[in-house]
Amino acid sequence: MRAVVTGGAGFIGSHLVDRLVSEGYRVRVVDNLSSGRLENLRKHIDSNAIELVIGDLKDPQIVLKAIEGVDIVFHFAANPEVRVSTTNPEIHFNENVVATFNLLEAMRKKNVKELVFASSSSVYGEPEEIPVGEDVTIRPVSVYGASKASCESLIHAYSKLYGIKAVVLRYANVVGPRLRHGVVWDFIVKLSRNPNELEILGDGKQVRSYIYIDDAVEATLLAWRNSTNHFEVYNVASEDWIMVDKVADEVIKVMGLNNVKKIYKPILHGVGWPGDVKKIALKIKKIKKLGFIPAMNSREAARLTATKLLEELSKVNR
Repeated sequence: MRAVVTGGAGFIGSHLVDRLVSEGYRVRVVDNLSSGRLENLRKHIDSNAIELVIGDLKDPQIVLKAIEGVDIVFHFAANPEVRVSTTNPEIHFNENVVATFNLLEAMRKKNVKELVFASSSSVYGEPEEIPVGEDVTIRPVSVYGASKASCESLIHAYSKLYGIKAVVLRYANVVGPRLRHGVVWDFIVKLSRNPNELEILGDGKQVRSYIYIDDAVEATLLAWRNSTNHFEVYNVASEDWIMVDKVADEVIKVMGLNNVKKIYKPILHGVGWPGDVKKIALKIKKIKKLGFIPAMNSREAARLTATKLLEELSKVNR
């Protein structure tokens, strides 16, 4: 099959490209490199295993060319920084909503009938209880979450109107090699600068589920291959959750540090920034029915991610 991966030079997207190439798919990667990195695709570029299109989904003409002659679109292009939406909300509107609309229009015009969309647990906002299932009403509290929810609604409409078969994946915090945003990366960068203290945005008691990238990719392909309905939504997460403070402990331990002073910076009810949520974790019963079994829990995923990121940084600094 011929597949397009938008945002294929990014964190999740590049790992998905690895998997698709290994399974023999013809893969076209579309990325504007605003957050993606060519280094993530270097082995495929050097071996001519992929077709790379450096372009922006905000340009409708580029999108039309990018999906020409493909069978399936994996839409993973987005600005991944939730905090950006607090100060520059138009970024998430343009990078997420406008880009997704352009993609759907191109799929309609080119008669491409399959789509897998990378959504986010942020669409749930601040739920009253955790974990939450896919049937819970979505009430995002960040522009990032609202933009993802908007994309889901657009995709649902195009699925109903134009027969596009769509799978929407609401990911928890995905972590692993190549990660360049989020709390694990943030902690490593801060501790590399000053190994004696660590600033933690929030009170450290924020609760999250972390899923390792290999598990996330496996869940993605399982959902795509086994969904029978024309529009389906799946939570993708590990089966547990931990506090941000515990993630900090794992990073400190992996870096071999002792007596690190933690400095907390909470606002409101203990969150790290406007639009941050105190507790979010996902039920995954639905995707488990397709055969998905996470290989790691949240703590293991955070620990291995810290190890892998430190290895990457050590290679860069040699």
